[in-house]
Amino acid sequence: MQAATEHPIAVHRRREHEYESPVNDRRLQRLVEDGSQVRIAAGSYVPAAEWNALTPLQRHLTRVIEIADRTRSPQVLTHAAAAAVWGLDRIGPWPDLVEVRIPSASGGRSSGGIRRRALGYDGVDVLPWRGHLVTSPAQTAIDLAAEARFTDGVIAMDQARWSRRDGGALTDRIRIDDVLSGQFRRGLGRVQRVIEFSTELSDSVRESQSRVLIERLGFPVPVLQRTFRLPALGDVRTDFWFDDFDHIGEFDGTGKYLDPTLLAGRSPGEALLAEKDRGDALRRIVRRVSRWRTPALRDPRLLYDILTGDGLPSRLPRPRVGAQW
Repeated sequence: MQAATEHPIAVHRRREHEYESPVNDRRLQRLVEDGSQVRIAAGSYVPAAEWNALTPLQRHLTRVIEIADRTRSPQVLTHAAAAAVWGLDRIGPWPDLVEVRIPSASGGRSSGGIRRRALGYDGVDVLPWRGHLVTSPAQTAIDLAAEARFTDGVIAMDQARWSRRDGGALTDRIRIDDVLSGQFRRGLGRVQRVIEFSTELSDSVRESQSRVLIERLGFPVPVLQRTFRLPALGDVRTDFWFDDFDHIGEFDGTGKYLDPTLLAGRSPGEALLAEKDRGDALRRIVRRVSRWRTPALRDPRLLYDILTGDGLPSRLPRPRVGAQW
């Protein structure tokens, strides 16, 4: 398991007098007001350009580390805070406050950038982190699944089990079941349904979201990460393979065209042409290839229309406006 332990970017702290000595509060306020600095916690600031270059997960991790480091007594990081530490991504917004567990009889409250959740510690699986404790990957995924929509729970569980993660999966089904077995909690049935549906094969949050929608829209269960041998291109993996219908489905994320890491030295245009060549090669060896982007996941009717329009049958009618899972 690999927990994040360092800030993604440098943080300037008022108490350290890194802007001027002594600190010029008016100047610091002007820097925030003109947008060149971002206040991430009381007395802590980061350059706006560097902050905006971070992913939402990295931004929350920055807040988590900053708040944790200034907290005098040891804390138990939980839920979104723990997810940021373990790199469990999500599709919704990240909270502004850092979530920690406190004894169940205490009563939850928020102050100083912290949301205190009176969930108790009985049977909770935790690990040491920077002088504090953090719920384990298995515990974190369970906690998120117990409170979130089914889709968001599956995303968290898939992320925790993801086998192709750098350094290996954070946890596995056996460990998740073991952690859950020692807990009596509300939402147990929901968590169990999420665990049953989860997989170690989803390579992104959008693939997990797509997989949930494919099932809820009544389409056949796909094979995940099916490999095809393409002339001149070698082996390529596809997101979804509907074996009985000789039909490939793929989420077409923008990261492959914009993320410098994924571009690996190529220009966005070169990446786009390579993806087109890959798609054309797949279409020559299978009956159909369906592709969709994020808007089709925000409105499931669009995904339904794409797949049925390409000939994939569904056992259910087109969903109503606003349907979400």
